[in-house]
Amino acid sequence: MVDVPDDAARIAALPCWRGAPRIAPLAGGMTNRNYTVEDGAGRHVVRLGSDMPHHMILRWHEAAVARAAHAAGLSPEIEHAEPGILVMRHVDGRSLTPGDVRDRARLPAIAALLRRCHRELPRHLAGPALAFWPFQVVRSYIAALRAAAGPWAARLDFFAALADRLEDGLSPMPFVFGHNDLLAANLIDDGRRLWLIDWDYAGFGSPLFDLANLASNNALSPDDEAALLAAYFGAPADAALRRDMAAMRVVSLLRETLWSMVSELHPAVDFDYAAYTRETLARLDAEMPAL
Repeated sequence: MVDVPDDAARIAALPCWRGAPRIAPLAGGMTNRNYTVEDGAGRHVVRLGSDMPHHMILRWHEAAVARAAHAAGLSPEIEHAEPGILVMRHVDGRSLTPGDVRDRARLPAIAALLRRCHRELPRHLAGPALAFWPFQVVRSYIAALRAAAGPWAARLDFFAALADRLEDGLSPMPFVFGHNDLLAANLIDDGRRLWLIDWDYAGFGSPLFDLANLASNNALSPDDEAALLAAYFGAPADAALRRDMAAMRVVSLLRETLWSMVSELHPAVDFDYAAYTRETLARLDAEMPAL
C-alpha cells in the first residue's frame, strides 16, 4: 500500500474554488491520484502527483503541455496549476474502452485527433519541451533495473539488444509532438467530439510511436491497424511502413513492460505493478513473432 497524504485537505485549500468544494476520489491513474471536485463554478478534475525522474515525468512540463493542448482544442481548460497539482475543467463525457478504439468507424476520428496533436499542439507550446524517444526510454529503464539488480536482471541483455535492433531498422520519420500514452481511458467522447487527456509522457518524437502505442494498448487487429495507418497518412501503408509499425508495436510493449518493472521499485499508487509486469511481458513475448 502506498502512503497517501491528506489529499482532501490539500485540495480544499486551493485558491481556485468558488464556495466550499465537494471532493470525491476518481478511479484510475497509475502515476497520479485523481479526484473530482464540485463547487459553485461547476465540476473539475484534480490530479496530484510529484515529479518522477525514474519515469522521466516532470510536472512543470505536463502542465505546460496541458495548457498548449487546451489552446489547440484537444484537452479541457487548465484552471489551476502548482507543483504537484493540476486542476482542469471536467469533461462531461465517457472514457473510451479498448473495444471503442477497435470500432472501425471511430478510427478516422482518432487518427484526426492524433494528427492535430502532432502538428498543432507545439504551435501553442512556448519555452523548453521534452523529447520522447522510446528507445532512449528503454535504455534508461534498463540502466535503472541493472542498478537495482532486481528479479528481471537475466532478461535485460536481450531487451537491450532487441531495442538496438529495432531502432537500427527504422526508416526516417517526421519529428512531431506526441502524446505517448494512448490508453483508451485517455480518450473521452462527449457525444460530439473526442478529447485527449493526461500528458505525463508527452514530447517530441515519432508519430509511429503514438500509432503503434494505440494499436498495442487496444489490441487492434491487422486490419484495424491498416485502417488506422490509412486514416492517419491519407493512403494505404506500404511494406516499409507496415514493417516500421510492427517494430514500434514491439518497442511500445517493451517500454510498457520495463515501465512496470521500474514501477515495482517505485510504486506511485496502490496498484499491482507485479501483475501488470507479468501481463505486459506475456503480450511482448506473443508479439515477437510479428518481427
